[in-house]
Amino acid sequence: MVAEPSTPAAAFAGDANFTEPWSAQVRTLTRLRRHREALALLRHGDPSPPPHALALPSAAISCAALSLSSGISQIHALAAKRGLLPAADAYLLSALLTSYSRIGRLPLAHQLLDEMPLESTPHTTLRTAFNSVISGCALHALPAACFTVFRRMRAASVRFDAVTLLALVPAAPLSAVPQVHALAARAGLAAETSVANCLISTYARGGAAGAALARRVFDEMPLASRDLVSWNAVLSAHAQNGLAVDALELYRRMRGPDGGGVEPDAVTLVGVLSSCAHQGARGMGFDIERYVRERLPSFRTNVQLCNALINFHARCGSLPRAQRLFDEMLRRSIVSWTALITGYGMHGHGDIAVSLFERMVSEGIRPDNVAMVGLLSACSHAGMYDEGRRYFSTMESAYKLQPTLEHYTCMVDLLGRAGRLEEARELISSMPMPADGAVWGALLGACKIHRNAELGEEAFEHIIELEPRNAGYYVLMSNIYTDTGQLDGVARVRTMMRERGLKKEPGCSYIEHKGRVHLFMADDHSHPQAKRIYELVIRLEQMVKEKPGARESGAAEGGEKEVAVQPLIGFHSEKLAVAFGLLNTEAGSEIVVIKNLRVCGDCHSFLKAVSGIANRAFLVRDASRFHRFKGGVCSCKDYW
Repeated sequence: MVAEPSTPAAAFAGDANFTEPWSAQVRTLTRLRRHREALALLRHGDPSPPPHALALPSAAISCAALSLSSGISQIHALAAKRGLLPAADAYLLSALLTSYSRIGRLPLAHQLLDEMPLESTPHTTLRTAFNSVISGCALHALPAACFTVFRRMRAASVRFDAVTLLALVPAAPLSAVPQVHALAARAGLAAETSVANCLISTYARGGAAGAALARRVFDEMPLASRDLVSWNAVLSAHAQNGLAVDALELYRRMRGPDGGGVEPDAVTLVGVLSSCAHQGARGMGFDIERYVRERLPSFRTNVQLCNALINFHARCGSLPRAQRLFDEMLRRSIVSWTALITGYGMHGHGDIAVSLFERMVSEGIRPDNVAMVGLLSACSHAGMYDEGRRYFSTMESAYKLQPTLEHYTCMVDLLGRAGRLEEARELISSMPMPADGAVWGALLGACKIHRNAELGEEAFEHIIELEPRNAGYYVLMSNIYTDTGQLDGVARVRTMMRERGLKKEPGCSYIEHKGRVHLFMADDHSHPQAKRIYELVIRLEQMVKEKPGARESGAAEGGEKEVAVQPLIGFHSEKLAVAFGLLNTEAGSEIVVIKNLRVCGDCHSFLKAVSGIANRAFLVRDASRFHRFKGGVCSCKDYW
C-alpha cells in the first residue's frame, strides 16, 4: 500500500487528548496538510474499521498533494477490490477524481467517470464526479475539455450547481461567458454570491466592455449578497481597465449605505489608489492614506499597498511623500523602484531617476521592461539624450531585455524632443516589429514641437491607418499646419474629422478645494465664481503683457529665443483653474491643477509669468508630465 518515503511513526504521539479512531486521524492530518504523516498512519494503522472507507479519500488527497501518482492508483485499485467503486462512495469517488485531475492524469479521471453506471448512481454522486473532472480540466487550462464534460453532464440530465460554474466560468473563452451566465441565470444560480463574484472577475478580463458587464452583474446582486470579494472584484474590473472615475464612484458607494458595513482591505485600497493616481484624485488618495495609517498600522509590511501609495503620491504631485514612504519600506520590489523612478521622470528630475535606477541595479535588483520604460521616459522628459541612448542600446547586453514597442516609443520621443527628427525616423525604419500608433504619434508630437509639416504628414498617414478614430492625432496635425501657416492643410484635416464623425476632446482642468472638485472647461462660465475668475485672468494677462523682458526658452536643441507675449488666446481651462486657486487659497500655499491635455505654449508662458507676479507656486499635471511654476520659471526648463 502507498509507498511513503518517511519513517512510520505514531502521528499523534504525545497528543493526550487525541482519542479518534486511526481513520479519523488520517483525515485530520490531511486537513492539516501533514500529508506524509497521514500516509504513514494509513500504512501502519489499525485496519479494524470497515476496509479503509473513511481513510482512503483523505489518503488520495494526500497522495495528490505529494504528487504520488502510483499511490493514487493503489488506493483506486484497493477501493475497487473492496467494492467501494464505482458508485458506492461519493466522497471516495470525488477524492479519486480530484486527485487524478490535480496531478494531470486526466485520462484516468475520464476513465473512472466513464465506468460509472449513470442509471444506478445517485444524482449527487454523479454531479460530484462531473464537477471534479471539469475542475481538473480547468486547472490544466483545457477549456475545450471542460465544455465537453459539461455537455456530457447536461446530456446525462445531471443538474449543475455553483461548484460547476466556479470551474467553468473562468475557463470559458470571453465570447462564451455570456452564454454560461445565461444558463446560470435560468438555473437561479447567477445571484449566488460566489457565482456572481466569479462572473464579475471573469468579465473584467474583457476590457472596458467587460467591465460594463461586470458592473451589471454586481448591480443585480442583492445588497445583502455583496461581500468584500464582490466589491473588490467590481472595483478591480474598473481600475484595471482605466475606468478610474467609475472605480472611485464605486468606492464611495462601498463606504456608504450600499456597502452594508463591508470594510475595505488592502486589495480594495490598492485598486482605489491606482484609480486615484490615474485620475489625480488627491483628496480621496490622502483620505485613504489616513485610513491606512489608522486602521492598518502594519501596512509597511504590505509591499503592494506601499507601492500603490508611492505611485499615488508620485503621480499626484507629492514626490517628497512618495520618497518618504519608499525609504520607510521594510522590503522593496521592482515595482517600488519603478514607481519612484517614473514619478521623478514625470516631474522632470531625470538625473534623480537615473541615480535611483543605478542604485536599484547596485542592490541586485534586475530591471524589467516596465522599469526600463520609466527610465527612458525620464530621460526623454529631461532632455537627457546621451543617457537615454546608452541605456536603450545596452538593454539586451546588460539586462537581457528585448526592446518592445513601448521602449521604441520612448526613444522616438527622446530623439524627437531633442530635434533629431531624422534619427527618430531612421529608428522607426530599423525596428524589428511594425510600428504602432504610439510610435508614430511620438514622432508626430515631435514634428509639432519643431514645426516640421513634411515629416509630420508622413507620420500622420501611418497613424490614421492604425488608429483612424483617434481624434487627438488629427488635432495635432491640424495644429502643425496652423503653426506653419498652411491653412489649406488645416481645412483638409478638419474635413476628414467631419466626414469621420470625430470631435476634438475638450480641454478641461480641475482643482480640489475643501473637499470639492472644481472643474473648468475652456471659455466656461458655469462656475459660481465665474465673474471674479474671468476678471482676475484678464487682469493677470494685462500684467503679464506689461511685464518687461518676457522670455520663453525654445524647446529645440535646448536654445533660447525671445518671444513677445501674445494677446489672450481664449480662456483656457488651466488659466481659469489657477485663477480660482488664487482667489480661494491662502497666500504662500501651492496650487495643484490636473489637466487632461498637454499644456499649450501660451498657457505655459502665462503661468510662468504669473508665478513670479503673484509669488505663488503652481503644480500642473498635464497629459504626460508635471510642470511646477515658481518665481517665473518652470521645472521643465521649457523642455516639454
